[in-house]
Amino acid sequence: RTVRAQKEFTFVKVNDGSTFREMQAVIEPGATGFDAISAQGAGASVRIEGRVVESEGAGQEVELSCASVEHSVKVLGGVDSATYPLAKKKHSIEYLRTIAHLRPRTNLIGAVTRVRSALAGATHRFFQDRGFLYIHTPIITTADCEGAGEMFRVVRTDDNEKATEPVAVWAAPKASAEDLSALEASKVQVRILKEAGTIGPDFEAAIAEMKRLKEVCGEKDLSSKERKQMEQAAKAAKEAAERAMREKEFFGQPAYLTVSGQLAVENFCCSLGDVYTFGPTFRAEQSNTSRHLAEFWMIEPEMAFADIFDDMDCAEAYIRHCASTILETCGPDLQFFTDKVDKDLVERLKLIANEPFKRMSYTEAVEVLQKAISDGDVKFEFEVAWGKELQTEHEKYLTDRLYHRPTIVYNYPKDCKAFYMRL
Repeated sequence: RTVRAQKEFTFVKVNDGSTFREMQAVIEPGATGFDAISAQGAGASVRIEGRVVESEGAGQEVELSCASVEHSVKVLGGVDSATYPLAKKKHSIEYLRTIAHLRPRTNLIGAVTRVRSALAGATHRFFQDRGFLYIHTPIITTADCEGAGEMFRVVRTDDNEKATEPVAVWAAPKASAEDLSALEASKVQVRILKEAGTIGPDFEAAIAEMKRLKEVCGEKDLSSKERKQMEQAAKAAKEAAERAMREKEFFGQPAYLTVSGQLAVENFCCSLGDVYTFGPTFRAEQSNTSRHLAEFWMIEPEMAFADIFDDMDCAEAYIRHCASTILETCGPDLQFFTDKVDKDLVERLKLIANEPFKRMSYTEAVEVLQKAISDGDVKFEFEVAWGKELQTEHEKYLTDRLYHRPTIVYNYPKDCKAFYMRL
């Protein structure tokens, strides 16, 4: 991580990625390889052999002492400090995307990766310990499981394939704001001349100027024949594109990246009892918000002979188990997130792990929200009324301001439920 060379000592902080914490090694001139390590910087790969001793400095309880010829330092992979792109400072996420091969070395990505690994392990332990079977559902499928979002279509590609011949369809050229304004003015002028009954050179000149500006602005007057020809050309282009797509279908029919393993795992539940799937899912929705991802991993348990209360018990126990796991195993990483990302993170995780969730029916939630409005405690952008969806602002009020804990709302009206939910 760092190399600080002095006349009598070189202080090296090393990290192998298994934990957020670093170990300091104190290299003295008598150790083999002293000169080589002193010339290195952040990013180098080293092997250090020495003696673990109580640290005399602040920040660590022990350190690695390399003080004699029996101790050694070997540079396995050197780094040019002048060109190494990860300086010891905060880097933006956008910048880290440009050096994907190095970003796992940063504190942020390293901490996220360790916490994510701990959560994945906790997920499997939770369901396996309760007798659930882990089912690998298809990633490529012909089924649109939920029917609610756009899907990524899977087709073969050929590096040598030729581009399809373009279909000649008239397209409007780009026009400047001045041209568009002039066109509107010319239309007004023509209308005024018409209403005044003006004929002759002035009217013909106005008509000619309006036609010229229409051409410039891409506003084309089409005859019924021309319009029909354009519609036929567009239809032919669409059909040609569909034929080309069908020719590249790997399975001979449309196939997609899955949006959910639920449909497949339900079949196993009906035969094998409690099951779960945990894998990647994909959504092709054009959304740039933090609530929509093109790819994410989803956990989908299915329980046989269970009701909504069994479902709530399972969900609450699972989330509390995950929170407890990372509190127990990822302390340094969580402290980093608390210091740099979210100061309330650890306290919130402790609340989730230790306090039971609030549960309330949809009707009760609506009544509570309406009372808060009538009492003047809160104002919402969206109306609260029985039969309408609860919006994010309503949910945040219940969880963050009223109950200060995760809250489960159940027994929604029929029209608020997805098509696959039990009535």
